[in-house]
Amino acid sequence: MTTGDKPAYTREFEFTAADFERVRKLIHERSGIALTAAKQDMVYSRLARRLRASGDRSFAQYLARLERGDAREWESFINSLTTNLTSFFREAHHFEMLSRHLKNLTEMHPVKIWCSASSTGEEPYSIAMTVIEAFNSLTPPVSIIASDLDTQVLEQGERGVYQAERVAKLSPEQISRHFIKNGRTADGQVEVRPELRRLITFRRINLLDAVWPVQGPLDVIFCRNVMIYFDKPTQYGILKKFVPLLRDDGLLFAGHSENFLHAADLFRSLGRTTYARADSTAKGPPRAG
Repeated sequence: MTTGDKPAYTREFEFTAADFERVRKLIHERSGIALTAAKQDMVYSRLARRLRASGDRSFAQYLARLERGDAREWESFINSLTTNLTSFFREAHHFEMLSRHLKNLTEMHPVKIWCSASSTGEEPYSIAMTVIEAFNSLTPPVSIIASDLDTQVLEQGERGVYQAERVAKLSPEQISRHFIKNGRTADGQVEVRPELRRLITFRRINLLDAVWPVQGPLDVIFCRNVMIYFDKPTQYGILKKFVPLLRDDGLLFAGHSENFLHAADLFRSLGRTTYARADSTAKGPPRAG
C-alpha cells in the first residue's frame, strides 16, 4: 500500500485513512479549514513532528490527546496545519487601490483597517507603508488590526524583523524609509521602523469564533488567500459577519484565486478581487491613469 509516491511502511508512525479523517474533522471544527484528500502526505509530515515533540507513539494516541482538550497541543496542531505563504506587496494592485481609496475619502474620520490573515506580518506592514505614503505622514489617522490563527507567525510579525532577501523586491526608497538596521538585528536582517509598528495591533483571531474582538465601522478589510481553505458555507458565514463591520463605502480585498459569487447578496465585485457591500452605493476608488 502506498500513499502518494511514498510507501506507507517506510513511515515512522502508522497513519491510517481513519486517522486522516479524524484530522480533517478536528481542524475543520476548530478552524474551518477544509483539507482535501491530496493533503494527506502534508498532514503526516507536519504532524509527525508533533508526535515526536509530545512523545506520542501513534496518531491515534496523539489525536486522543487533542480530543481530551490539551489546549497547548491544540495551538501547536493548528499552527502546524496552517499555511503561511506571504510577501511584501503581494498582489500589488490591491495596495494601489488602497492608496487611491484613502486619498479619495470624502469624510474625515479615523481610518480603521483589518488585515484578517496577517501571517508573518508582510501584509499588514505593506498596508502600513501604503498608508504612510498615501497620507504623506508618519502619524496618519489610521489604525490597523493584524490578526491570524497561528500564534507563531503573529509573534514573528510583531517582532517585525526580516531577512534582507524578504525586502529585496522593494525599492531602495521604501527600504530606507521604512526599515532600519540596528544592534537588535543580526547580519542580513532588517527591522521595520517604529512608525509602522505604532499603526498595527497584532491579535490572534479565529474567523470561526462567534464573536470577533474587532469593532467597526471598518474602512477596509483584507481577507486574502484564506477563504480558499474554507468550504462555501463557512465562507458565506464569515462574509455575512463582515457586512455590518464594513462602512457603506468600504472595500473588501480577496485573494487572486478567490471569488464570492455565491455570496452576491452580501458583496458585489468591483473588479480585480475587490468587493463592496451589496447594499452600498460604493463604486470603488478610481483607476490609475
